[in-house]
Amino acid sequence: MRYSSYSELCRGHICQAVICDQYHKGIISGSICQDLCELRLVEWRTCLSAAPGQQVYSGLWRDKDVTIKCGIEEVLDSKAQSDAAPRRELVLFDKPTRGTSIKEFREMTLSFLKANLGDLPSLPALVGQVLLMADFNKDNRVSLAEAKSVWALLQRNEFLLLLSLQEKEHASRLLGYCGDLYLTEGVPHGAWHAATLPPLLRPLLPPALQSALQQWLGPAWPWRAKIAIGLLEFVEELFHGAYGTFYMCETTLANVGYTATYDFKMADLQQVAPEAAVRRFLQGRRCEHSADCTYGRDCRAPCDRLMRQCKGDLIQPNLAKVCALLRGYLLPGAPADLREELGTQLRTCTTLSGLASQVEAHHSLVLSHLKTLLWKKISNTKYS
Repeated sequence: MRYSSYSELCRGHICQAVICDQYHKGIISGSICQDLCELRLVEWRTCLSAAPGQQVYSGLWRDKDVTIKCGIEEVLDSKAQSDAAPRRELVLFDKPTRGTSIKEFREMTLSFLKANLGDLPSLPALVGQVLLMADFNKDNRVSLAEAKSVWALLQRNEFLLLLSLQEKEHASRLLGYCGDLYLTEGVPHGAWHAATLPPLLRPLLPPALQSALQQWLGPAWPWRAKIAIGLLEFVEELFHGAYGTFYMCETTLANVGYTATYDFKMADLQQVAPEAAVRRFLQGRRCEHSADCTYGRDCRAPCDRLMRQCKGDLIQPNLAKVCALLRGYLLPGAPADLREELGTQLRTCTTLSGLASQVEAHHSLVLSHLKTLLWKKISNTKYS
């Protein structure tokens, strides 16, 4: 395995230069373009990038703590920096083309959302949200630059998820965009304990050390219980929401963020995937073992050894994976009168498996019991 260097991981200056170049050429537009490229009101601070293609920085914008996200795959792939901007323009900002009517753009957006979220009755309303966001200057028309920008944003998995989960309290709020660069609420506490280390060293931390760091640097147990309740509520939000079901495909403590009042916030949605996208990936996929049927890091389906094809249903639902995570997060330091029952409930929860529709009632019951057990322990105290 080749690990990326710090200079490869942290290229925010290239990201801003490329975005502003396209903005000044009139190719892209967006609600924060003027602040980013003319008024210089977006301040880039700590580099949080874990992969070269997805630039992530903490920052400051109009006195608000923000997270800045921008994809620069095309720039990093190009050999000469001088032709990076034209190549990115051709690759990423190629749709819609000049002459596309607003009706055609609406249909194009609806088709894209159907392919990625499934054929849901709620999608026309989501298309309406996309068009409203594209018309950031409220002039009741969508220019080509506005349409190109919002289309490029939709290609970013996390942005699509942010849009789908905007009404949910446990997802970060979207604050603005320019081209396919976007700002969300600041990085939640606890989400980036490893951010104090150089990016080069973050992937080298063994899971056991990460868990120990979480306990040493993390909040007291009652606050952890409150955060866990929020995480369990987030699992509920992902299951049969207005825009379908979503799967958590990288269930790690790095994604367990929280606010100053210890309310859970999902720190990174890049590895949360719509059910339709996961099924499309698995459908007809050739396999020898279930490891060949893995989407992301841990969304795994069984392999039909006879047909040598992946099956469509995941081995573990979101709740089972979250409970496995919570065993290491909640059991150390848990009150003595709670530890045994909490351990039993978490063990039961980690055994959930099979087709989501078949275990739905059991899934809801287990989740409800866990939330009640934790809430009873912290209710009517300063931690509630």
